[in-house]
Amino acid sequence: MTMQSSRGFHLFHFAAPNTFYPLAGRLAPWFAGLAALLAALGLWLAFFVAPTDATQGEVYRVIFIHVPAAWMSMFVYLVMAFWSGMGIIFNTRLSALMARALAPTGAMFCFVALWTGALWGRPTWGAYWVWDARLTSQLLLLFLYFGYIALTEAIEDPRRGDRAGAILALVGAVNVPIIYFSVKWWNTLHQGASVSLTKAPSMAATMLWGMLIMALAAWAYTIAVALWRVRSLILERERHTDWVSAELDRQGARP
Repeated sequence: MTMQSSRGFHLFHFAAPNTFYPLAGRLAPWFAGLAALLAALGLWLAFFVAPTDATQGEVYRVIFIHVPAAWMSMFVYLVMAFWSGMGIIFNTRLSALMARALAPTGAMFCFVALWTGALWGRPTWGAYWVWDARLTSQLLLLFLYFGYIALTEAIEDPRRGDRAGAILALVGAVNVPIIYFSVKWWNTLHQGASVSLTKAPSMAATMLWGMLIMALAAWAYTIAVALWRVRSLILERERHTDWVSAELDRQGARP
């Protein structure tokens, strides 16, 4: 067996639910602990170290929650679409379960982004909500998350539900670049990106570090929650298999 084929074997080895289940159980607590540590550090920088903004005053501190939540709402959807595409192409059971596991967390981050954006908008724009291109496309993303969750749960046949949800996720992914580039394509009230790969950040270093650390905390939290959720989905989907029966007996969870 060549080195390339050996690597491919190990990659697809964990694509089976019965091999991924214990791996997810081992990794999830580590990512949860990392998320807690990063969140504590990020919040300390955000509320006790970062200076007061010269223009917006103290209200700007909502960005340490708002911006990471907005980033994660888009990123999680793209990852969900990726797993959906993998499920369609390779017909792997785990891919669809990973997409399902990510959807509630992505919807949560999307809601938090909209809610904190409203709290930010009231003192800065004078209104909690405006039909701005960025806000409207972000609201559409929340509806896409809700639609995916509702569609996959409404179809009794899990395999058909996986496929229908995958198609919706892939089509809806078009909305993510619209959200990101909306401030460049249209004249919007929403400010442009404060962090860019092509130019220096337009904020103090302490503010930037606080925001990036909070984003890493959200990323670690997403991984931990998705791994725990996919374990539950695996047990539910594979409940008639011998390995699940053995696992439930080992955990003492069988009635």
